[in-house]
Formats: sequence, C-alpha cells, structure tokens
Amino acid sequence: MAIEALELAKACAKAADEIQAEDIRVWDMRGVSNLTDYMIVCSGNSMPHLRAILRDISAHVEEWTGSRPANAEGKADTRWVVLDYIDVMVHIMHDELRDYYGLEKLWGDAKEVEWKTATEAPQADA
Repeated sequence: MAIEALELAKACAKAADEIQAEDIRVWDMRGVSNLTDYMIVCSGNSMPHLRAILRDISAHVEEWTGSRPANAEGKADTRWVVLDYIDVMVHIMHDELRDYYGLEKLWGDAKEVEWKTATEAPQADA
C-alpha cells in the first residue's frame, strides 16, 4: 500500500507519541536536504524507553500504513537509532545525545510540520 511521505511522517510521529517519546518534532526537508523529504526527531530518557520507542514506531507504522523501514541504523544501546523509510527518516535519540548533536540547529532552515490534529494538541490552561 503506497502512502504519501507526509502521512507516513505523521504516522511515525503519532506512533512515537503513543509510547510517550519526548519532544517529537517533524520537519519538511524538501528543498533543504536531498537525503529525505521529512525528518522526525524524538527522544527517550532510558535504554528501555528507547527500545520501546523503536519497537512501537516500527510495529505501529507497519500496522497502520503497511510501510516498513528500508534500513535501520544503530541500536537502542548506542542511544541513537535511525529508521529510514526513504522519504521519511526517524531519529530516535537519548535526550543527552540529542542535546549534544543539536539536529534542530543543524537543520534550522527546514520548516516544522504540525503533526497533531486540533483535538490531539494540548489545550492551553484557562
């Protein structure tokens, strides 16, 4: 089943959110990088959390969209894993490594994509 890159990126972000990955960000990389169309970065705070994020993103995205990563680089034990869906790359990083490498600054020219629907977005306190 073919799926548009943006919908795949949103499915990856939603799967990360369901396992409580932290600070999930989605960027539109078109025109900024020739590596991929969309990039997701999310964090975990422990090895078990990183393993769970990796497992659940792969399983949920395949269940929801039929898409499987073409490649996976790294393991949870290395504290940085990349799931490569060709048009979408998912970086699952330990929060310390994420702070150290600063991908948000590296790809600062990319436009951030809103991936939550209005009903899923956190509501401001009244």
